[in-house]
Amino acid sequence: MIRRKLIGPFTQLLTMDKLPLKGSLSDGDLEIITHAGILTEGDLILETGNFNTLAAQAKKEKYRVEELQGEYVALPGFIDPHTHICWAGSRARDYTLRLQGKTYVEIAASGGGIWDTVTKTRQAPQDELTQQLAARAERHLNDGVTSIEVKSGYGLTTGDELKMLRAIRNANASSVADLIPTCLAAHMCPKDFTGNSAEYLHMLVSDLLPKIKKEKLAHRIDIYIDKNAFSPQEARAYLDKARSMGFDLIVHGDQFSTGGSDEAVRAGAVSVDHLEVSGEKEIGMLAKSKLIPVALPGSSMGLGAAFAPARKLLDAGASMAIGSDWNPGSAPMGDLLVQASVLGIYEKLSMAETLASISFRAAAALNLYDRGTIKSGNKADIVAFNFNDYREIIYNQGIIKPVKIWKNGKMIK
Repeated sequence: MIRRKLIGPFTQLLTMDKLPLKGSLSDGDLEIITHAGILTEGDLILETGNFNTLAAQAKKEKYRVEELQGEYVALPGFIDPHTHICWAGSRARDYTLRLQGKTYVEIAASGGGIWDTVTKTRQAPQDELTQQLAARAERHLNDGVTSIEVKSGYGLTTGDELKMLRAIRNANASSVADLIPTCLAAHMCPKDFTGNSAEYLHMLVSDLLPKIKKEKLAHRIDIYIDKNAFSPQEARAYLDKARSMGFDLIVHGDQFSTGGSDEAVRAGAVSVDHLEVSGEKEIGMLAKSKLIPVALPGSSMGLGAAFAPARKLLDAGASMAIGSDWNPGSAPMGDLLVQASVLGIYEKLSMAETLASISFRAAAALNLYDRGTIKSGNKADIVAFNFNDYREIIYNQGIIKPVKIWKNGKMIK
């Protein structure tokens, strides 16, 4: 029998509920319940409200009470909609060269860049990838990230991409956090492929994607559209075929050159991620679309590049999620809360906008609507900070982490 449990009291509970998916938000829009309790049943939330009222009900109906001592601010578990945390090796050499003024292209030409990680990931056994991924996921979980998107894309052959996706599946089986797999075999055309980019994408469609479907390794397909990867024209047939096979579509777009967001909108993608060079045309187009723009401030910080125009996107009426882009090259930090807080400073985001971007709006970027808000029927993924005012979270620029975490209703920290 699944027992009901009351958790609390929380000095403040930010439900992140009853907020629009698109557009700007003010802090006054936040639903904040004071002296709050959360009633759960198994892995789901049943009810929120005044702790004393819920405690009286719990006593009467003999529910378990997980009573907290001290002052806590509670929010939904954070969601990272964009990571590359399945990899082997290190790119510390690349980072050193970048600090010396070398460009991304120059570093790649000297043997670094994505190809360096591809080589090391191909050499790594699947079990090693699984273990390293699980360790990174646990670190993310301890920072309050309860749902983590994880991309392949460092294999770039059918066998190596399947190895990565199986490693993600196996790590998910042993991880407390939910790991959501995405196939990014269209990360770049591999140097050792004996054809052109269009032929490589055709190979993925004819060989890799059917195997992914058969093993149910992922339902999300990503492609990197940029001047250093695939052109919008090359990507079009790939995206259309993947959509016809039932995959959700994601696009790496507008990082160094525009065109990716155009193709994402045309193809009906769930999200388009990066957007550092998006201009007024792209912003207007994204605001009119249903897809979720995903900013990746960690990449901007790692490369010393401009941030995505988050303020302009929100003011135009677009949605906005934030991902860590945790990867060995451009975004090695992997700290979602710090990165979201820094983006908020530079883009003048309200605290409500920042928190929405790593909760329910990030969930929408993953096409998940059972998390990201604390409300009846959603997953009981909750984080609590040792504050009495939620504003302290962003004010401290994300460096202070949750002291208590519940995943699927179970306290894990």
